[in-house]
Parts: sequence; C-alpha cells; structure tokens
Amino acid sequence: MRPGGQWQWRWREQAADAVLALVLLGFGLLATGLAGNNQPGSRPVDAACRALIAVAALALLVRRRAPVVTLAVVTVATSTYLLIGYPYGPILLTFLIAVYSVAVRLPVRPAALATGGAFVLLLAHVFFGRGPAPGWTGVLPAAAWVVVPFAVGVVVRVSREATARTRAEEARGRAEQARRQADEERLRIAQEVHDVVGHGLAAISMQAEIALHLLPKRPEQAEVALTAISRTSREALDELRVTLGAVRRGAEREPVPGLARLPALRDRLAGAGLAVEVRVVGDPRELPAAVDLAAYRVVQEALTNVLRHAGVSSAQVTVDYRADEVTVEVTDRGVGPGRAGTVPADDGHGLAGMRERVAALGGRLSTGPRPGGGFRVYAGLPVGPAT
Repeated sequence: MRPGGQWQWRWREQAADAVLALVLLGFGLLATGLAGNNQPGSRPVDAACRALIAVAALALLVRRRAPVVTLAVVTVATSTYLLIGYPYGPILLTFLIAVYSVAVRLPVRPAALATGGAFVLLLAHVFFGRGPAPGWTGVLPAAAWVVVPFAVGVVVRVSREATARTRAEEARGRAEQARRQADEERLRIAQEVHDVVGHGLAAISMQAEIALHLLPKRPEQAEVALTAISRTSREALDELRVTLGAVRRGAEREPVPGLARLPALRDRLAGAGLAVEVRVVGDPRELPAAVDLAAYRVVQEALTNVLRHAGVSSAQVTVDYRADEVTVEVTDRGVGPGRAGTVPADDGHGLAGMRERVAALGGRLSTGPRPGGGFRVYAGLPVGPAT
C-alpha cells in the first residue's frame, strides 16, 4: 500500500473508533439509568458513575494502537463501577469490546495473559462489591463477558492471518509464474535468434567463399554470389527483426515463419550452392502456429547443418501431411567431417534446439547416419485431425 493510502486507511480506522466511542458513551449515559430502574438495590446514577462510563468509552479511541492500555483502563473503570454498586449496564459492552480488541490485535499468549489479569480484576466485585455480593454464583456470568469476546477475537485474528497468508502465497505464485513465463519467452527468443542467425551466417559464409573463389578468374560470376550475400543478409535481418520485435513492449507480433516459406528457404540455399529438393506428401493444410514454426525451424536447422558439414551440393526435404500429424524429413549423402560416425557433427545447440522444440509439442525427433551413407533428420509433430 502506498504511504498516502496507508495514511488514509489509518484515518478511517481512527474515525471508526471515534464513532464507536461516542456511540457507547451516549448509549451508556442514556441507558444506565434505565438499567438501574430494573435493578433494585443498585446505587443511583450520579456524576461519578457518568465519569466512569465516559473514561471506559473514551479509552476505545486508542484500542488499535494500544489495546493492552485500553483494556487496562476499561477494566479499572468497569471494576470500580461495579465495586461501588452501580447497575449492570452498557459499560459492560465497553469491556467486551476492549477484550475483543486485545484478542484480535495480539498473539494468543500475551492476549491471554492480559485478558486473564482483566478477569481477575473484574471478579473483585463478585466477592467484595457494595451490597449483597453474588459470591461464586457470579463467577460464571463474569467469565462469559471475558471468554466469549476473547474467543471471537482469536478466531477473527486467525482467520485474517490465514487470509493474508493465502493472498501472499497467491501473489508469490503469480510472481513465480510470471518469472517462468518470462524465462520461457527469453529461451524461445534465444532459440529463434540462434536459428535465424546461424542459418543466415552459414549461407553468407558459403556464398562468400564462392565469391572469393570466383573473383580472380570469373569476376562476372562473383557478382552473382555477392548479390546472393546481399539478399541473404537482408532476409536474415528481416527475420531477426520480426523475432526481436516480440520483446519490444507494445510491439505487434508479425506472422511467424512456417512451412509455406520453404520455397524461399530453398532459393536462398541455392544461392549458397546447396540445391534442395522439396517434396510434399498429402494435402497441405493450415497448421497450428507453434507446429508450423517448429517444423520450419527443424528443416532450416537441418539444412544449415548440411551446408556447414556435409560437403555435398544437394539435399532432400520431405513434408508429409497426415491425418493427425505432420512429419518433416531432411536427408543428404554427405561425407563431411564427423559424418562417418554415429554422432552427428553438430550435436550442440542446433540439434538440442530441435529436440526441445519437438518435445515441447509432444512430438518425436530422430537424427543419425543413413544406412547407405549421409545423414537423416526426421521429426513428427502431432496436430488435430484435418477438417
């Protein structure tokens, strides 16, 4: 709560206590005489009686800030009132509220000690009051004026504490969930940046090598490679801008890449010297955005690895639209570094990112050498049945 709001809340509490004290004061001054009319043998209302009623009622003004002091003042005033022999009346309501205030504001142990002392002092009139003393028969009624408000105050305090703990736990849960979502979003963006930058740099590196190779002998063909570098870098920057646009507050998300962009990816890789054959099986249909993006990124990462490591000039991509899933397969016949063993050359962030993407969507991924040579990446991603 802000300081201004806290001050306003305290002011309202003080105003409420002031109204309560004035109401009990007025009620006590007016109703005590009527109560005395029904209690023969009680002492008539006089100035001292009214003063004790006023002291007890006005002590409630500080019942929130100093509940023990309030209880002490009210108990002394009430016990003195009853010892003198004034009639049972509204002053006992003031004592009840003082006991409740201690129970609701303090822990059980100090509240019980303070209330116990007040009870002992209140019992003085039972044995030593002016006129016929009720004796032991008056202990139970006196105890009721202490036990009942004390029990109600403890229940209210425990309920408030439980509510506060629940709210604090809910707030911590919301904060933790927000942190998890932020972490997941950062990881997702980092993965997107890795895929975009990795693919773009691999294509640019290959095209630059081609340009350097052709420049001394056939400069006119080197221009083609340099043009491809320019186009590839521009496309990579555009895709990177779309990805990073998500982290800007208030930025509108642009459409994410999907399998529909495979022809553009094929053309870009062709400029880098890798011919990609794309084959589609089944009827293409609109996929969930997350599935579409994951399938595209798997193909993009796999082709980037072919470009970097396979040492071949061609690769094959197969997209299969099935009833309840879509599968993508990237194969090559490369014999580049690391391709002869069972462990793929790029078993780092690239393939780890593929696995994370596919696993997050409940799919399956398999990678490894092909029996006839080369390498194969296969991913199956579940989707809803076609409609």
